[in-house]
Formats: sequence, structure tokens, C-alpha cells
Amino acid sequence: MQLTETDIKSIAQSGEGYNAEFKVRVPAKVKELTEEVCAFANAAGGVVLLGVDDNNEIRGIEINNKKRSAIQNSLHQINPNLHCPFYFVEVGGKQIGVIEVPSGLQKPYTLSGAIYVRQGANSQKIISVEQMRDFFQQSGRIYFDEGSCNNFSFESDFDKEFFKEFRIIAGFSPATEDWQIIRNLQLLDDVNVFKNGSVLFFGKQPESYFEKAVIRCVAFEGTDKVQIIDDKVWGGPLMQQYRDALRWLKTKLSVRYIIEGSGPRKEVWEIPETALKESIINALSHRDYYDKGGRTMIELFDDQVEITNPGGLVSAILPEEFGTKSSSRNPLVFGLFQRMDMVEQVGSGIRRIKTDIREAGLPEPVFKTKGMFTIVFRRNKLGVKLGVKLGVKLGVNEQNVFNAIQNNPDVTIPEMAKLIGVSTTSIENNLKKLKDKQIIKRVGSDKTGHWVIIENE
Repeated sequence: MQLTETDIKSIAQSGEGYNAEFKVRVPAKVKELTEEVCAFANAAGGVVLLGVDDNNEIRGIEINNKKRSAIQNSLHQINPNLHCPFYFVEVGGKQIGVIEVPSGLQKPYTLSGAIYVRQGANSQKIISVEQMRDFFQQSGRIYFDEGSCNNFSFESDFDKEFFKEFRIIAGFSPATEDWQIIRNLQLLDDVNVFKNGSVLFFGKQPESYFEKAVIRCVAFEGTDKVQIIDDKVWGGPLMQQYRDALRWLKTKLSVRYIIEGSGPRKEVWEIPETALKESIINALSHRDYYDKGGRTMIELFDDQVEITNPGGLVSAILPEEFGTKSSSRNPLVFGLFQRMDMVEQVGSGIRRIKTDIREAGLPEPVFKTKGMFTIVFRRNKLGVKLGVKLGVKLGVNEQNVFNAIQNNPDVTIPEMAKLIGVSTTSIENNLKKLKDKQIIKRVGSDKTGHWVIIENE
């Protein structure tokens, strides 16, 4: 069934992404068009619209018989043979060329001996035999996020509130129906079953389908793994896991504030927040979800922070290419993060992390890429556990409350409860403990006052 005028308007309005590519005109080298088609076939399929520009504007296109024949001949160069409907649809009085690309059943598909793969809104080429073999692996284990989750229910399991947020951030028109967006993003397989990547990103509890699809955050006393002082496991949609993990880190790391003029205060994290954000998104996007024995981990020590995900460096990337090229084990998930502007230029993440750390005056981060993928951030001396600095033994939540007050003396009890993830009663109990130990005190009224760390007076 061919796309309609309404379908094309919706796809154009949604913008380019993992499943959509726009060309305002046919490239001078028609092969460039076929490379995009090949990349879609090696992923989840997609659509190429001819006559739509980079600003998502429908411009229309005129293609003579000679050029049309050249496109068809080029598409026939894909091996094994791939059936791609190529037709035209009138949209607002303008002709739009459409190439529909299925997710191929005989992967890998090659063009002139090379494999092209889709990474977010970009296509990349891999050419070595070893990379091809490793990248696609054995039949049925190409991309975890492209697999089907047969028991997932839209009515009971799909997080509709988060999907509303996603729609807004991704810039979808309020007039576009949810199911139209779901189809445009290719969240369903050929028989309308939600894909694993859709469950990871939009499921209320994806861990109920994939047990290890969670982030575990562990804080240790000292510099080794002998004594655990805090241990949290965060589940839910991947975006929620990212937010919970980042909030947990904020309660553990030193955060100072810079106030310039009348503008909003600027948070300066002990380890740059942007580097931590990038690392967590990388871990969630690129981890090997086939590995049923491992979870994404954030481990906090007095001297460093380690962020680890199952699966080492993706085999499509050579060691010498690390930091300059990108290839995701989960391109559907990666593309959805990209829609939310959580992922920028493909292949630039590691470079940005290194730049942020260098500008903060911290030691170069360490990257371990074999077996598991780990990023190690070294902490400066200010990151030593606050309880030790004070010369007293603090419980986990006492320390979390202390951190929150140190970071923001005006913080309220409800704000601390939300930040730390406990009840307001727990916050009140731990505030009393800190007061009894003469570590903090309240200055002013409950409504307009602020907290003071007694040691700092």
C-alpha cells in the first residue's frame, strides 16, 4: 500500500531520523541515493523522500525518464536483490518522489562490496570482511532493539505520559495522531507488534520484559569495593533511568553555584555534568541488551566514578577509530534519543567528553573497551566523602541530605525528598539526626529561612 499525501506531510513534518531521509533533488551521483537505501535495508527499513529539503519543506521535484531509469538501475545494484517501491505522490500540487525501503530479510545487503548501516539520522559505510562478519553476527541476532516483544500491550504497558513529552520535545505537530507517529518512527514490526527498542524507550517497566535493562548505582566507602554505602536500581523507560541516575549522582558529587548578576545561577559539578550526561546516554544506547548477565552500572568511589555497560567497543569500529566514528548496537534506541536532542553529531560524543574534562582541569578519563565498556572519571580532592571530612559517621540518607544542603542552602524538604527519592518523613528524620550531631542548623523560619553547615561558620 503506497504512502498517501497525509502520510508524506506527516513524515516531512517529523523530520529526518533513523527511518527517514530527505533529498531536495536527486544527487549528481545516483549511487549516493542507493547508499541510503542500502543502509535502511540493513536496519529497520525507512523511506527516502525526493523533493523535501533539510528544513522539512515540501519543494517538489521533477525527474525525467532518463534519471528515473538511472535510479532504478542503481537500486538493482544492491545485493542480494531488494524490492523497493519507487513512485510519485502529489502533495499540495507538487510531485514528491518516494522510495520505500523494507527492513531486509537477507541481511547484510551490500553495494559495490560495502555494507551501509543507519546510525541515527546518518548512514555509514563499513568495508572490512571482519567488521561485516562481526557487525551482523549470526542470523537472528542483528539488532536487539529490532526484535519483537510479543507480549507488550499498548493499553497497559505503554507510557503514554512520557510519549506526550517525547512528542513535544521531538517537535511533532499536535495535529498528528499518536499512531501516525508510532508508524513513522517504525516502532512496530511487520505484523504490528512493538519492537524491543520501543519497549525499552516507551515501556512503563521494560525490566519486566528484559530483566537486566536497568541502571544500578552503587556508592562505595573509600577507594575499593569492600563497603557499600548506597545501592539503588533504577528501572522504567530509558529516559527515566537516565534522569534518575543523574539525580543520584548529583546527591553524591560536590556541586557549587555561580551567580552572575540577576541571571539564573549556574551549577558547576565536580565532574562536568555534560560529560556524565553523555556517558550515561552512551551506556543506554550502545549496551549489549543480549547480555542477560550484566546491567548498566554507575560505581562511585572516593577517588573516581565508573560508568559501565555490557558489551565492549562495537566491532564495526576499529580501535584506532575510537572517538571519531560511531556505530550503535541499538540504532532504533539511538535514533529516539537523537529525536530528543540527547545525541548530537554522530561520532563526536567521546571527543566532547574529553574536552569537557580537560576544560574542568581534571585528569584525562580512562576508556576500557574490551568485554565491558567502561568510562573512568577521576575525582579531585574535593570529592572525598563528606562524612569523613566532618569526622563523623553519616548514614546513607544523612549524607544525601547533607549533600543537598551543601549544594543549595535554600533547598526545601519536599525538594530534598524528590531529589533523593525518599519520603518527606525520612528527610525530616535525617535532618534531626544532623542537627543532633551539630552538623547543620536552621536559620530563620521554616518558610523563609535557610540551612547552615555549622563547620562552615
